[in-house]
Amino acid sequence: MTEAEIKNYLDEAEKGPKKLAAAVSGLSEKVLRYKPTADKWCILEILGHLADVELVYGYRMRQMMADKKPTIAPINQDDWAKNLGYLDASPAELLAQYGVNRHHNLRLLRRLKPDDLKKSAWYPERNVNVELEDMVQRFASHDANHLQQIERLKREASKI
Repeated sequence: MTEAEIKNYLDEAEKGPKKLAAAVSGLSEKVLRYKPTADKWCILEILGHLADVELVYGYRMRQMMADKKPTIAPINQDDWAKNLGYLDASPAELLAQYGVNRHHNLRLLRRLKPDDLKKSAWYPERNVNVELEDMVQRFASHDANHLQQIERLKREASKI
């Protein structure tokens, strides 16, 4: 990955907080809490997930950048959503947490050089060694998937 490609990924990631805020602005409690089925997330849980995953990605990438032969701890995102109070937080609080952590992660990642991207960590959950380059790509594209999910939930909630 070249420096220009790194910059493109990070520029895209920088748009995440504004896109997310726009996607959930003015939504009613009914829409924020709408679940298509009991085992699927509502928009509020997605916001909590994005806020926490920003911490997780930040920690994992810092491990790769700073530690020698780190091991990435797996998480169960459904258990986090169920047990970490996502439904007790306000959208504004979750957006603020996400935005601040995204800002700090981007600040750190903008210092990367192409050679840094070959640093890696053992990922036992997938039984592979993951390079920082892979994490930067995942970091930059993760919210796009959830933004699509939010739009779908908004459409579905409007029909009930």
